Amino acid sequence: MFDILQTVSMLALTLGIVVTVHEFGHFWVARKCGVKVLKFSVGFGRALWSRRGRDGVEYSIGVLPLGGYVKMLDEREEPVESALKEQAFNNKLPRQRIAIAAAGPLFNFLLAIAVYFGLFLAGERGLAPVIGSVEPGSIAELAGLEPGQEIVAIDGRDTPTWQAVNFRLLERLGDSGRLEFSVVYPPAEQIYSSAAMLDRWLVGAEDVDLIGELGIEPYRPLIPAIIGGLAEDGAAAQAGMQVGDELVSIDGERIPDWLALVDLIKQSPGQERLFGIVRQGLSLSFVVRIESVVVDGSAIGRLGVYPAAVEFPQHMIRSLDRGPLESLTAALDRTGALVVFTLDSMKKMVEGLISPKNLSGPITIAKVATATAERGWASYLEFIALLSVSLGVLNLLPIPVLDGGHILYYTVEWIAGRPVPERLQIIGYQIGLFLVTCLMVFALYNDVARLS
Repeated sequence: MFDILQTVSMLALTLGIVVTVHEFGHFWVARKCGVKVLKFSVGFGRALWSRRGRDGVEYSIGVLPLGGYVKMLDEREEPVESALKEQAFNNKLPRQRIAIAAAGPLFNFLLAIAVYFGLFLAGERGLAPVIGSVEPGSIAELAGLEPGQEIVAIDGRDTPTWQAVNFRLLERLGDSGRLEFSVVYPPAEQIYSSAAMLDRWLVGAEDVDLIGELGIEPYRPLIPAIIGGLAEDGAAAQAGMQVGDELVSIDGERIPDWLALVDLIKQSPGQERLFGIVRQGLSLSFVVRIESVVVDGSAIGRLGVYPAAVEFPQHMIRSLDRGPLESLTAALDRTGALVVFTLDSMKKMVEGLISPKNLSGPITIAKVATATAERGWASYLEFIALLSVSLGVLNLLPIPVLDGGHILYYTVEWIAGRPVPERLQIIGYQIGLFLVTCLMVFALYNDVARLS
């Protein structure tokens, strides 16, 4: 029950932030344009909280945190007193109404810029994208990539960390053509270039490991088979193993490192195995019955041990420190890249190059928000920025009922000198409402399908 409440709370908080910023954009610009605002609501449905401010605006929080709205004085909705007609939204110039409609998405982009500015100013940390191994016959091998190389750029764009590599690969999802790599052999700085050809790469794929699909296993320092932690009531704890024990053999077979240990344990569900252990210089033996657990329909073994912490070499930890101006420039670049990426992803989805199953709804947003919050405030803020950009781009689509649809109508009115006929507007709104509803239902269906 606690987990459900936590997830729902994170959904409300996360959507509340991006929706409040979006609606505040409409609210602020409307008032700057002299429009009388009647209500500012975050969420729909019955009000959980409501009060009227000194400015005469009713501020409200609705029970459903899936959107919000700013209600403005408008003669098309209700009669307006003669003294207030000048403050009605419908009596403002087309360019003013365009500014009001565009302000919501614009403020979403400004939120993303502000978040990234703060994160960049605080400093970025990540791991250098050094290749640990290359799978035979993979795209990476065809491109001539080798273990020990560091990927410094993809398609001519810098990749200082594995996170940057992943983002560059996301941009190529579903693509055909050359994928270009620039690599170095650390600590040398000589750059070598190579390329491989993509052919509708991972078309229709969902939830894939892009770096793994490239055929690359990132470099990881050797993890010794030393117990760093024990699960209570786990097989190892019950057998008498202790933190600090080094596991050196299983049934006489040498254990070279932690990953080899994990592989051997997974292959031994329910089996008794003889473990050779070194404890404070003394050699000991333990007979342990490996626990059997079912994962994805298959039984695997579990010992109930955790590895000791292993640090990456300092030269492989990237610390990107920026001043205020550099941080602002990087924040603008990152937000712009996300806008382009979001539009490109929508285009690929329509073309069938990206699976529509990647479309997510409120359930997935709640789960991701909770997971990123658990990883730390920086990860959560980055998710907020990504969600804010997505909301801004989506609302700028020229679909009636969305901000982009309103902008389209007001632009036509500005150019033609007269409003779009009301009958056409109504038909457009009906079509737009149908499309948006279908999109929301499909996204929710994807969410439920991921849970099953």
